Amino acid sequence: MIRLTGTMRCAPDEAEAVRSALPEHIRLTRAEPGCIAFEISETAPGVFTVRELFADASAFEIHQDRTPSSDWWKITGHMTRDFRRSTE
Repeated sequence: MIRLTGTMRCAPDEAEAVRSALPEHIRLTRAEPGCIAFEISETAPGVFTVRELFADASAFEIHQDRTPSSDWWKITGHMTRDFRRSTE
């Protein structure tokens, strides 16, 4: 299994756009083959905590390949991310 955890930060004036795009990003990701768990929550203003769990490296790569062409990436691609990836 592949686990990714960490945070994504946005500027105060971008937070509403992130909040608006979040439900669809979560829905699409949870529908991906091999997605076991996927959670993003705003834990402080403009700070979003990310928890992902995928069945294997292939499932994780499918997610990584899909995301850059998504509306989510158009909104958040430039934002600061501090993620840690681990294998279980």
